[in-house]
Amino acid sequence: MKLNTRLTCLIALSTLAVGVSPALSNPLRSSQSQLTDITVISNNIELNRAKNLARQAAENANGGLGQYRAEASMHGASAESPFVDNGDGTWTFTFQGYKPGSSVYTVETVVTVSQEGSITVNYNGRIRSSN
Repeated sequence: MKLNTRLTCLIALSTLAVGVSPALSNPLRSSQSQLTDITVISNNIELNRAKNLARQAAENANGGLGQYRAEASMHGASAESPFVDNGDGTWTFTFQGYKPGSSVYTVETVVTVSQEGSITVNYNGRIRSSN
């Protein structure tokens, strides 16, 4: 009896989950809106890849994960990472890092990444004044 109840609940929940589909929630969307959504998603994927490449370049330049950790913004959402869109298909990330076990940032890194994946470490050293 308990198995039938569990199975019934599972089927009901599955039906509800499938029934609430974002793709079906607004069937009157224009094709232009759909293209814009695809472009936004594509740019987010490219930006996220660039953010990860910049963080990995900093990790390598500073002796690996045993010696260096990038600030939290380089691990989160790409749109919230410290970057500048250079307008030419590249992004420049400027972020700080620290030694594992410490909470004091000691390293500043500036990395430029292209959409094709080429990486340039523009600066990697002591934290500079923000003036």
